[in-house]
This record gives sequence, structure tokens and C-alpha cells, in this order.
Amino acid sequence: MPSATAFSTPRPRRRLPLAGVLRLGRPSDIWFKPALSVIASVAPPNLTLLALGRLDLAMYTMAGSLCALYAHNRPYAARARALAWVVLGMVGGLAVALVTASLTTSAVVLVTVGALLAAVQKALCDATRIGPPGHVVLTFISSAALFAPQTLARVPGHLALALAAGVWAWLVGMAPGLPRPHGPERRATAQALNAAAAHAAAVHATAAHATAAHAAGEADPRARAVAAAAVQAAWQTLLATGDTPTRRALERLVVRAEVALAAPDDTDPRRLRAWARDLCGTGPVPELDDQQAADELLGVEAELAVPARPLWARLGALAPIALRTALGCALAGYVSLALGVGRPYWALVTAASLYQANLALTWSRGIQRVVGNLLGVLLFAAVAPLAHAGQVFLVLFCLAFNFGAEALMSRNYWLGTVCVTPMALLITEFAHTQQPGRLITERVVDTVVGALVGFLAGVAVTNRRAGDRVEHALTAAERAREHAARLLAEPAPAPADLEAARRALAAALAELRATADAAAGEWWQRALPQERVVRAERTGHRTLAATVRHPGLNGTTSAEGIRP
Repeated sequence: MPSATAFSTPRPRRRLPLAGVLRLGRPSDIWFKPALSVIASVAPPNLTLLALGRLDLAMYTMAGSLCALYAHNRPYAARARALAWVVLGMVGGLAVALVTASLTTSAVVLVTVGALLAAVQKALCDATRIGPPGHVVLTFISSAALFAPQTLARVPGHLALALAAGVWAWLVGMAPGLPRPHGPERRATAQALNAAAAHAAAVHATAAHATAAHAAGEADPRARAVAAAAVQAAWQTLLATGDTPTRRALERLVVRAEVALAAPDDTDPRRLRAWARDLCGTGPVPELDDQQAADELLGVEAELAVPARPLWARLGALAPIALRTALGCALAGYVSLALGVGRPYWALVTAASLYQANLALTWSRGIQRVVGNLLGVLLFAAVAPLAHAGQVFLVLFCLAFNFGAEALMSRNYWLGTVCVTPMALLITEFAHTQQPGRLITERVVDTVVGALVGFLAGVAVTNRRAGDRVEHALTAAERAREHAARLLAEPAPAPADLEAARRALAAALAELRATADAAAGEWWQRALPQERVVRAERTGHRTLAATVRHPGLNGTTSAEGIRP
């Protein structure tokens, strides 16, 4: 097949971008939700501690309160589980940090433990796909706790504060589900439809100046990439939803968005946008009668019937990423210690925040982090005199910067860190007022050290076998589909053989998706055959649907029986 040579193409030249790194994007559709959630989660504990005169304990309540930043795109049933695990993970990391801090004051040991914690948090967040803000908030809290004065007798009380604030954050995160229980999945589907409509419109505009055969290839590739990402995000959201009529109706709309990606010249963008508008309210979901969608959905259900890869297997594939994080964070902390900086955990957190899907994105994140932090320390210098006028101003400024960080982060990472930096500096003053000049100097030094050392560690530790794993998974999926298709072509295939072929194809497709997701964006490797992966998945799902509907299979493998 023509795309089979994708793995033999020369390795693409990698350039580290400068243009566009600081360009502002459009705000997230729900930018206000995490921003308001973090205020509702942080304000009550901090104001209570302020009233009690124990603002020195705010670091521990902040650990639980910041859990409200997670899982805003997940359906509420899945959000409840995800937030619970985030709270437990936050408290667990805090416990390790507090116990370590109470047992030793060796800065080298503390940095080493912080780097190992950052690696574990990075691997777990990537393996579970928890989403933004990922491991960075967890690492920030655990690393800061490592360098706070601590005794074993106080650890249980501090953990209790974090857990109580985490429970409150869980309630804040779940509260929007009361008025709009299907909001996240409706919103994700609408975004997929709008993105597919934008891609189809771009193809139509190109077709006016080119033949239809070349229109899709000549249209803006960014529009197709955005649409593909939106469709994938919609599937991830829907597949985390329980079996409901709303989910089934939304799945058909997502399939129509996928069809628009495959055949944009035959798609009416206005119809896709009309469906998206219908999903933005609380009215009924548009119902479609589409046999092609039904076939592919049945194949998706067959794939889902295969148990997901266990967590330990996904963690194994992330070993290079964990090693990269541990090495970069440890070296950044050690260099900061060698320079005499009193808070090396800032360098450690900076290094941990850099690591993205590929080297170019890691480089961009480093530039954004440095620019945002430098502007952030200037903002801190401007507000520090007023913040020092009283603890109530300290709390109010922290709340304002919390809101600003979450409101601006979706525009560009550097813009959000302009607010994160003064917030982090003000939190260090909850226990006692410190000299702004020293805080600013240490923050600037740690930012530069963490960004430079972290990036060099990312260059040194790569995942070069990711492309090979995709090739093997793709070949296995194609062979499994061909085998199932041959059985379907026989006049009377044996039911046992057909069932075995169905299960093998479903398992191969599930493994292909997991492998492709893990390999996307890794550097120093061959170009991945994305179009071949998409085609293998679509044809595989339809073949799965045909095997499920085949009269040779018994009733236990009907369309309803394969639902997990």
C-alpha cells in the first residue's frame, strides 16, 4: 500500500522554534471554570486560617485546594474518580515529603527525593492521562514541603489539613454537575464538530482554486490537526461516560466529525456547526440515523470490550520519560545548591515543568517558563509593598493571582506563569515576611538553572524505540483485520474461528491506539505514519462491526453483549 513506505522516509530535520513561541492563542471555552473553581476551593480554607491567626498552615491546605484544578473536561462520573485519585496522590506525595523533611536536613538528600517524587508523579499523570495541569502542581507542593521545617509529631495534623481541603476541592469540582449533568461530553462533541467544520470549510475554500482531488492536501494542515485532536478528545470524553442514550447520540455526532475529516469535500460545514450549536444548551441531542456511523460505533464497542492495558504496562512504556524527569530535576537541584540558592526546589520544579511530548515543545515550554517567571518577579516586586501591609492583603493577592493564572494559562503558558510566579512567592511569606530582593534573585537564578539543565537532560534521554513499537502494533492490527476479513468472506466460517478473530482484532486495535498515543511527538525517531494509523483504525472498526453482526456468531456477541 502507498503509505507502507512511511517508515523508510528520511528522518525529518528538527528545528527548535523561536517564532510564535510567545504568541497568544484563543482562550479555552471553559477558561472561567478552573479559574472560579480554584477560588472557591482556596478561599474558604485560607480565610479561615487567617481568622484563626494560623496562616502559616496555608501551605498544607493549599495542597488539597489546588486539586480543584483537575478533570474539568471529564464527565462527572469519571471526574469523581479522577479527583479522588488526585487528592489521594497529592496527600501521598505530601506525606513522603513531610516525613523526609522531618528525618533529614541534608539538602542533597531532599533534592534527590524531590527528583524521584517528580519522576513518579510525571509517569503516573501521563499513564493515567489525568490532563492539565498534570504533575506540575503535585511536584510544586511536594518539593516545597521538602524544604519546610518539619517534625514527625506534626505530620499527621498537616496531612489532615490537606485531606480536608482536598475533600472540599472534590465537592467544588463536582458541583457544576447538578445543573448540567452531561455538560462535559456535550461540550467536547461540540468542539469536535466545530473543528471538523473549520477543516471542511478550509478544504472548500482551497477547492475553489484547485481540483477536488488535491483540495484536502493543499488546505491548511493546522486546521486538520486541530480537528483530529478535537475528535480524539471527544472520544476520550465519551468513552469515559456511562452507557446512556445521551452518550450513544453524541457518539454518532463524533463519527460524523470523523467522516468530515476523511471526506471534507463532501461535508456541509453549516450542518456540523448547527449540530454544535444545539449541543451548547440544555436541549435534546440531535438524533442521527446513519448506518455508517452505526457500523463504526459497533466496532468501537468491540474494541472497548477488550480490557485496557494494566497501569504497570503503561508505566513501563513511560520509563524513558520518568528517567528524563528524575535526571533533569536532580541535576537542576544540585546545580542550584552549588550556586548557594536557598530554595533549590524552584529549580527542580522548573525542570519538571518543561517536559512535553517532543523536544521542540520542551524547548518552547522552557522559553515560555523563563519569560513568564521574569515578568512574574517584576509583578511581585510591584505588589510586595502592599502585600506586606497586612496578611489580609497577602491572602487577597494570592486569590487574585490564582484566578489570573487559570484564566490566562490557556492563552499561552508564559502568560499564566506571570501570575503563578508572584503567587508562589507570596505563599512563601505566609509563615513570615521575607526580603523581596532575595526572593526575586533566588527565583530568577533557579528559573534559568532549571530551564537550562532540564532541557539538556531532555536532549540526553530519549525514547528511540517508540517508532518501532508503533510499526509492530500497526502491522499486527492490519494482519488481524485481514484475517478477520478472510473469514468473513468464507461461506460458512466456524463460529469459534470467527470469535477468535474478532477478539484478536479488537485487542490489536486497542494496542495500536495505546502505542500510537505513547509515541506521538517523541524526538530523534522516524516520522510516524499517522494517516496509516487512522486508516487502520477506521477499517478495523468496520471489520469488527461485520464480525459482530455475522450470523455465525452466537447471541452472546450481539451488539448489546459486547458493551463493557
